[in-house]
Amino acid sequence: MIEALLNYGFIQRAFMAGILLGVIAPVIGVFLVLKRLSLIADALSHVTLTGIAAGMLWNKLNPMLLINPVISGMGMSVVGAMLIEQFRKVYRYYQELAIPIILATGLGLGVILISLADGFNSELFGYLFGSVNAVNKTDVWLILAVTMIVITLVYFVFNELLYLTFDEEGARLAGIPSRRINILFIILVALVIAVGMRVVGILLISSMITLPVAASLKIARSFRQTIVYAIVFAQIAIITGIVLAYYLSWPTGGTIVLVAVVILLLTLACKRYFKSI
Repeated sequence: MIEALLNYGFIQRAFMAGILLGVIAPVIGVFLVLKRLSLIADALSHVTLTGIAAGMLWNKLNPMLLINPVISGMGMSVVGAMLIEQFRKVYRYYQELAIPIILATGLGLGVILISLADGFNSELFGYLFGSVNAVNKTDVWLILAVTMIVITLVYFVFNELLYLTFDEEGARLAGIPSRRINILFIILVALVIAVGMRVVGILLISSMITLPVAASLKIARSFRQTIVYAIVFAQIAIITGIVLAYYLSWPTGGTIVLVAVVILLLTLACKRYFKSI
């Protein structure tokens, strides 16, 4: 593996993209899970699929003016995030309705656009389930840019996000601009999902946002510990998953998610064992 890492550019790019994703996905995931909004990741991943399909259709109709489908996916994901926030405001007492509305819209529109673009091919398969071969230099730069944006913004509004996570009404009464921060946060979620699809795929990216956090919550004793443990678990899952996928010729996204599931099960087993003694 070391030899492949030194000699093959696609392996190097996969590791760089994976390690960066292993930082930002859990950071965003901790806030999402504790706000009980983890299903938003699923909704936005389906909206991202619509953006990918729109990019593929554009490239088919305008072969002289190609765009990177990841870029169109990011744009559509941000639009979806804004719509979710708007629907949460409209259905104030049934805010969870926003998620299935956007999920269904994204999936339906995505399938139609994929069909129009004749996009049912191996390229689409890579977007859906992730592939180390699909990660190019542009993807790495995009993930690096999103990582810097996420880390910087979360650092500067950490206390406000923390307050909103546990007591949104109290935060609003305390003068925290809850609406602006919620919109900022959900846009960050959209960007993480859009750039993460190259590594684990659109259909599996929500797993990397929630599974490491689920494992971390069982052993962490503070909010900051939860973030640290979630990042560690995500890094183990991604690095181990890429190595296993390389040697076993398995799909990268599915392998990473399976490793994350094993980590979660081991964490639960260890927690139960130490509690019983």
